[in-house]
Amino acid sequence: MRYLPVSNKLYKRNRQKLIKKIEKNSLVVVNSNDQMPRSGDQYFPFRQNSNLFYLTGINQEKTALILCPDHDSKDLREILFIRKSDSKLEIWEGKKLTKDESKEISGINTVKWLDEYDSVLSGLMVKTDNIYINLPENPKFNPEVVVRELRFANELKNKYPAHCHKRLAPVLNELRLIKEPEEIDLMKKACYITKEAFNRVLGFVKPGVMEYEIEAEITHEFLKRGSDGHAFQPIVASGKNACILHYIKNNQKCKNGDLVLLDFGAEYANYAADCSRTIPVNGRFSTRQREFYEATLRVFKFAKSIIKKGITINKLHKKVSECWEEEHIKLGLYTRKEVRNQDKNVPLWAKYYMHGTSHFLGLDAHDTGNKDVVLRAGMVLTCEPGIYIQEEKIGIRLENDILITDTGNTDLTGDIPIEPDEIESIMNSK
Repeated sequence: MRYLPVSNKLYKRNRQKLIKKIEKNSLVVVNSNDQMPRSGDQYFPFRQNSNLFYLTGINQEKTALILCPDHDSKDLREILFIRKSDSKLEIWEGKKLTKDESKEISGINTVKWLDEYDSVLSGLMVKTDNIYINLPENPKFNPEVVVRELRFANELKNKYPAHCHKRLAPVLNELRLIKEPEEIDLMKKACYITKEAFNRVLGFVKPGVMEYEIEAEITHEFLKRGSDGHAFQPIVASGKNACILHYIKNNQKCKNGDLVLLDFGAEYANYAADCSRTIPVNGRFSTRQREFYEATLRVFKFAKSIIKKGITINKLHKKVSECWEEEHIKLGLYTRKEVRNQDKNVPLWAKYYMHGTSHFLGLDAHDTGNKDVVLRAGMVLTCEPGIYIQEEKIGIRLENDILITDTGNTDLTGDIPIEPDEIESIMNSK
């Protein structure tokens, strides 16, 4: 791992919170992610299952966790299974975690080799009535790949049909919404690295550079500062490409007079930052570009001011969309009369603002939690209004990461340059 060690008190606390939420006489099983084939004999870089990391801090492949909190034997209430290493494996892949190292990272005293997994599970199933299964549950994401947890669930149902099979996702999704102090510190680190990458970009961008060169500058700074890399596929979208919401080709030349929209964030200790900025390729906003940019900044500041306890993301989005409607009218995109005559099911603002205002952030860039959850202290979410005018080849998005507090909110990315004068000043001083 590239990040500094994290106290296992965090993972112990997370497991205790989970145990308090499950039914008596239950067993919880969480497996690591698959190693995904890339080509030939190569895998894509491994990324741990977020729920397993949340409960153990273990970042190694072929890992499993079993919790059986009501078992008579204290040694069998928490069991971590890891891959057994050997000299041949370590020659090719390097050192794997030892049992002692796994105990230190996770705070779990009972660590066994993975080849003991089936026999231990069989013995524990005799002692329990319910089994919580860690199925992936994301209503907006349905990959064609049959992931390990789904395969495992099908095997369990066939082998233990008389047990009550329960969903773990609703329990962990709720717990992961509220960040522990250690998690907030890790996210602050991810935000700091993201800030440094943006400052690097401000000194690099000029007419003629390729979008992928900007991506390379970001990647360089991320890795240099101990990040595992990008928390998601970065968007570097110049000119008309900025009107493509999930543009990730990043293969065009940045032209004089264009804007370039950046949507990027570092991942640190598996926790994500998520930032969007839009800057002029030549270091100066045109009059029209600044007009759109300042409108976006006003909406951003309004949105940020109302992100606090008691509101939901859906209600936030409604208020921000109404704010955009006023700004669109000022920008001359449509008239107040046209608003009065619009189809209420297809509002005029939606042509220029077609994505949401916010999403939760944490171990995943789009973290657990739905848009009707009432915000509470300890939640972290993005604030990202934008405007997209295809006719003028202008797309602008501004995005920061906001921590809800008891008294309002804290902007974890508040020191990343966002004011147009500051951006121009930095770009022209390099």
